[in-house]
Amino acid sequence: MSTTPHILLIDDEPGSREGLKLLLTREGYQVTAVESGEKALTLFDTTTFDVVITDLFLPGVSGIDILKRVRQMALPANVILITGNASAETAVEAMKEGAFDYITKPINFEKLKILVAKAVEKGQLVAENLFLRQQLRGKYKFDNIIGNSPAIQPVFTRMEKILHTDSTVLILGESGTGKELVARAIHYNGSRKDKPFVAINCGAIPGELLESELFGHMRGAFTGAVNDKPGKFETANLGTIFLDEIGSMPMHLQMKLLRVLQEQEIERVGSTRRTKLDVRVISATNADLDQQISQGQFREDLFYRLNVIPIPLPPLRERIEDIPLLAKHFLRKICDEMRRPVLDITPTALRAMECYAWPGNVREMENVIERAIALTDGEIIDRHDLPPQISDTFIAQGHLPTPRIPEQGLDLAETIARIEKNLISQAMDRSSSVKAQAATLLKINRTTLVEKMKRYGMQ
Repeated sequence: MSTTPHILLIDDEPGSREGLKLLLTREGYQVTAVESGEKALTLFDTTTFDVVITDLFLPGVSGIDILKRVRQMALPANVILITGNASAETAVEAMKEGAFDYITKPINFEKLKILVAKAVEKGQLVAENLFLRQQLRGKYKFDNIIGNSPAIQPVFTRMEKILHTDSTVLILGESGTGKELVARAIHYNGSRKDKPFVAINCGAIPGELLESELFGHMRGAFTGAVNDKPGKFETANLGTIFLDEIGSMPMHLQMKLLRVLQEQEIERVGSTRRTKLDVRVISATNADLDQQISQGQFREDLFYRLNVIPIPLPPLRERIEDIPLLAKHFLRKICDEMRRPVLDITPTALRAMECYAWPGNVREMENVIERAIALTDGEIIDRHDLPPQISDTFIAQGHLPTPRIPEQGLDLAETIARIEKNLISQAMDRSSSVKAQAATLLKINRTTLVEKMKRYGMQ
């Protein structure tokens, strides 16, 4: 695809049209010149233009008609109007309708060159911004929250239900479970997706600075406040603010946050003026807020304001079935980032990962996969490529993960079947696929082993 800016020139005067086309072509632009608005309209269905230069007064379809048609496009071109001095007032009115600028006759080509260059630059910035937003939406779409386990399905269900509401959300989960990923997915799949998403970690900023970061300050409000500064809430206006580690917020700020949630307005530090806001609030914590409330460390009334829609995220040890999916997802993602062929991972390595408790959850798994990719010399990641705390535990104890019963319960028969299949697979690995030896390891007869393998589709 050509990167040369494409200009559509519409002028019913042949001399002016051809002259401008020649001059703009010499400036390095691709120029399509037509003599009527009707012909221009037919081109819009098949051709994308960066800039449209049109005479304001054309017979039939006018320059205003062209402007209105361009403004309806998904990625509108910037429109420059050509007009006589007597109709400059009309051109100014047209700019209110979305025209980029206008130039009067007789045309000063140096001025037109500057206008075109600015119009092209603005169009490129808008296109880049749109591309980045599309990338963000792709990055944070639900498909990138990986999992098919019964433990993760309620998370997807609840997210789907609240996408197009403005309800306050509280995401609960251990460190590394993906709380910010869920918050971003809610924002970028919801009605505010084209507005700002602003994240702040309340636990990473000292209490004396957090108030200014959240609500902004006025010049001279405190030592070092040399300029007025908007806070995160103002920056997130019309969009979403994500308050991570909300449980670490000091008590005096909890009261101010409660007032913001109740009144939907903020007051900068050092100011008496209140500013109305329209912000969706999503917060997250790995703390036990109920316990903090009982200990007087967290306001109960604030908790009820934040906990309108709770989304509990299960730890990785409660969604063992998702470990192979997550591992292969991170293999693809990290290999792409490292610009190397996608590596494979052995069943033994996956079983070792299933036996590990993952105290750092999904974030820890991503780090483990990245380390393995970086250090392996081959094309396959095996158990010995994993950190010692994963591989050694698997070898020393040979234990299988002990499933924990999630809140919604589990399918006992399915869980037992998965464990049995895992044991058979281990036995076959250790016996080099000799069924008689595998049956001896499992203390069952060979016929029983063969029947079970058939049942699980392992032959």
